[in-house]
Amino acid sequence: MVAAAPRSLDDLPELVHGLPTLAGWEDTLNAVTHRTDPVFLPRTNLALRDISAGFAIALHMHQPTIPAGHEGALISNLQYMFEHPYDGDNHNAGPFAYCYARMGDFVPELVGQGCNPRVMLDYSGTLLWGFQQMGRHDILDKLRRITCDRTYQPYVEWLGTLWGHAVVPSTPIPDLELHIRAWQHHFAALFGLDALARVKGFSPPEMHLPNHPDTLYTFVKALRDCGYRWLLVQEHTIETLTGEGIQQPHLPHRLVAQNSSGEQVEIIALIKTQGSDTKLVGQMQPFAEAKTLSPMDLGGVQVPPLVSQISDGENGGVMMNEFPSAFKRAWHDMRQHGSGRVGTVGINGTEYLELLAAAGVTEQSFPTCQARGQHRLWQAVGDRVTAETVTAAIARLQSEDGNFHIEGASWTNDRSWVQGYDNVMQPMQRLSAEFHQACQAGQLGDPRGARYHRALLHTLLLETSCFRYWGQGSWTDYAQAIFERGMAALTTP
Repeated sequence: MVAAAPRSLDDLPELVHGLPTLAGWEDTLNAVTHRTDPVFLPRTNLALRDISAGFAIALHMHQPTIPAGHEGALISNLQYMFEHPYDGDNHNAGPFAYCYARMGDFVPELVGQGCNPRVMLDYSGTLLWGFQQMGRHDILDKLRRITCDRTYQPYVEWLGTLWGHAVVPSTPIPDLELHIRAWQHHFAALFGLDALARVKGFSPPEMHLPNHPDTLYTFVKALRDCGYRWLLVQEHTIETLTGEGIQQPHLPHRLVAQNSSGEQVEIIALIKTQGSDTKLVGQMQPFAEAKTLSPMDLGGVQVPPLVSQISDGENGGVMMNEFPSAFKRAWHDMRQHGSGRVGTVGINGTEYLELLAAAGVTEQSFPTCQARGQHRLWQAVGDRVTAETVTAAIARLQSEDGNFHIEGASWTNDRSWVQGYDNVMQPMQRLSAEFHQACQAGQLGDPRGARYHRALLHTLLLETSCFRYWGQGSWTDYAQAIFERGMAALTTP
């Protein structure tokens, strides 16, 4: 077993009252996440002038928390898979667990062989808690090694996400920042404050980007308030400010969000191209695509374009079986053609943006974009932007065009996270509303306390996308059980 990294006296406790650390240290985290000094630039071994094109791959990992343990206890779905190996595809529990840990083996191995690998990691909070619940210190220790050991920090970048793997457009707006901050608390508790200071990119669950003006504005503002510099977005979820498709998806953009009061906020967007097929990452297609590209003009500077891609890191035969050899082969290929530092190379998101800034490329030179469908909406709203004119414009567009909607877009357009799920959505909205009312009334006590953590935990868990992914049945029953326990947590001392 790899030894765990030493913890600082300033680090957060790994658990609070037996629950994951989700809140209570906001001031400490704000001081850490709002540092403006470069994260990767002081230690990168890449030089922009040597690179013709780059690619960035991210691995998304998630397992939900479900009330399916002994006497209905909350456990990880991964634990449930281990305990029920003959149900469905639960025989994959072992391979899944291996996939969650294997970057802790692959990265040191490749670095030791003289390669120059890069990978971005996106783990949901519920999955990380599952490791703790199951006592899988083997997984956590391997992740700590490549996260906290300075030897491997140049090669690995963590992306923040919503703690409970909630889809942004259908999550109660006041809970978006709660999820963002809960993940930061939990990550800092497991890997330390210094590791959290290096988390500057964000990966939204299901790659779901809201297009309602107020939801998008609140989401982007919360990201900025929590110290994030950039957001990974799916190509078909955005458009230019004039309503056209994105013409330069391999360059960073500025995502502009305006609410129904006319206020604006921006964040850098790196664009995930093509579809969500795990074959793209599993077979290292981004590397192959980057080989076909050459430097482009950005603000008067010739810069390497970046092919960005994300996929499940464990799900499907390609990721389980084909990815390891393809991943390793790609870095050895690059080592043989310029030591992985010349020509086509792997670059992580924050590293790429910091290299651009060091070359004199300013954010103002990035092309602008907005959520898909907003051009039509702002045209319908006109010059007078108010909550009333936005609401009226949405209603008019929906009456004129049945395809116009404000649910946003995700990695797939053949699925709604709202329609047909009233028995999950209504409890979600009610628990969220009563949680915030209890907070305002001071009924939940100290955010570091057990009562607050119990109530917050159930509020966030109920918003997990899985309860609206697998259809009606056991998964919606899980949601109802979490709702009932959440309501009880609000009133039980």
